[in-house]
Amino acid sequence: MARNTFPSREAMRRLPFSLADIVLILGVLSLMFLLVNVARGAFVPFLPNVVEPPRVDLAISNLPYYLARSTLRMFVALIFSVLFTFAYGFAAAKNHRLERVLIPLLDILQSVPVLGFLSITITGFIVLFHGSLLGLEAASIFAIFTAQVWNMTFSFYQSLRTVPAELVEAARIYRLPAWQRFFKLEVPFSMIGLVWNSMMSFGGGWFFVAASETISVLNKTYVLPGIGSYVAEAVKEQDFTALFAAIAAMAFMILAVDQLLWRPLIAWADKFKFEQSEAKETPQSWLLDLVRTARVTQAVSAALAPLAEVFTRLMSGTWLPTPAAPRREAKRAPWPYADLVYNGMLIAIIAGLLVLLLRFILTEVGFGEVRLVFGLGLVTLLRVAVLTVVSTLIYVPVGVAIGFNPRLSRLVQPLAQFLASFPANFLFPFVTLALIATHISLDFGGILLMSLGAQWYVLFNVIAGAQSIPGDLREMTTNMGVHGWQLWRTLIIPGIFSAWVTGAITATGGAWNASIVAEVVSWGNTTLTATGLGAYIAQVTSSGDWPRIALGVGMMSVFVVGFNRLLWRRLYLLAENKYTFG
Repeated sequence: MARNTFPSREAMRRLPFSLADIVLILGVLSLMFLLVNVARGAFVPFLPNVVEPPRVDLAISNLPYYLARSTLRMFVALIFSVLFTFAYGFAAAKNHRLERVLIPLLDILQSVPVLGFLSITITGFIVLFHGSLLGLEAASIFAIFTAQVWNMTFSFYQSLRTVPAELVEAARIYRLPAWQRFFKLEVPFSMIGLVWNSMMSFGGGWFFVAASETISVLNKTYVLPGIGSYVAEAVKEQDFTALFAAIAAMAFMILAVDQLLWRPLIAWADKFKFEQSEAKETPQSWLLDLVRTARVTQAVSAALAPLAEVFTRLMSGTWLPTPAAPRREAKRAPWPYADLVYNGMLIAIIAGLLVLLLRFILTEVGFGEVRLVFGLGLVTLLRVAVLTVVSTLIYVPVGVAIGFNPRLSRLVQPLAQFLASFPANFLFPFVTLALIATHISLDFGGILLMSLGAQWYVLFNVIAGAQSIPGDLREMTTNMGVHGWQLWRTLIIPGIFSAWVTGAITATGGAWNASIVAEVVSWGNTTLTATGLGAYIAQVTSSGDWPRIALGVGMMSVFVVGFNRLLWRRLYLLAENKYTFG
């Protein structure tokens, strides 16, 4: 009888690697191979009117490559968004004078539509990377970056402003330097909200992939290979087969990214929840379990530990000689005229801008055009307001239910992530056909199209806010028999209020941005146009009318910033002063 030649379980345990190591190493090598092969396409020659980018071919066999190109752009933009979020959000939250400039500037930047950024930057990127397709790639990535970053920055800023007082006091007692306080307190406290908002921002980036890959500015169209340009070409050719194939490929990619990135991050970030009792159920991820059990990750962690210790000691100054006790000097009183000088400079800048604005109106567009664009802005504002109110009424209860129930979260979160990440404008052709068939005006249908991309900001922020409510507070209210409206008034609304404000402000900003692609839709040679500021900007951008592009973008910025100053900023302050833990 032949002997069993398979190694025993004990022998396998003595091996320097495990099955988890094999899977993890093969996965990393495959990802690196795919990355190198896809990135090579960004370095092919390109010169406007001389060497054109590769044409988009509707053959289904090209879909995997196009999808990989678009996904790579999304992740590069996400990396830059995270870096910008940490730097900008920290500066705005920690410096009061910078905050007075950076937050209004963030409002303005959020209000500038993606097409506005493309119109301004596309020529500069082409010149910067002269002779290479990398210029168009950089412009596309920058456009996706502008669709992702503002939501994440607002979330991080809001988290830094609402760190519990006892945690801040503990960091002060332990005399943590600023860099350790940032990495050991502030970033961990903001992690749950940041992960959920990064997920939402990533989904929002997919919404503008088509606009960033098929760039029509100044009467010139530039097309990059990608899933967005593939769908745009399928719509132009009325090719249902290619369109359904693109939707299926997009669905596969969203599910893959959820399993390989977002679900592990959600499970990992759960350890940063601010609570004094351990949760009964926690988010789970098979990939995170695989990484934790793999011996190679343990070996890498052990190898990097000395480097981390060296970094900590250098940053803490423990290797430096102990300095002599410094002489105590009397604190200098702040210069009494600092605020006066600051306000004077601000007034002078505003006055100068008003003079330039008046000159621009008189010489370029005229007051009649300004009145027209302002009226169009009011129409789009009405659509945005309806969308925000309806999204709040629907998704606040849903988000709280998901955030409070980990089991429900495991079931619903993939579906919510799929719906939020799926590019809503991929569905626009079908909605357009339905509107044409039913003779419903895009003036009303545009609200639905805008909501397909913007409503998820409210849901995801409310989920993050509900998950951040300490479990011991929830247990206490349960033990005290608090339920119904009293539970919402005393725990849920205060607990999710700041997260809802972040979700609402980014939802309105996303809705304004989405209006540009939602107020003008087409199928083949049929185009539907709604009355609104988004349609105005789309039309003048396509025709290359620079004065009216500036007018439309500027008017949208005025509406967004004015709404933020009058409503959302006051709600932010209310959240900071009244609805914080600790």
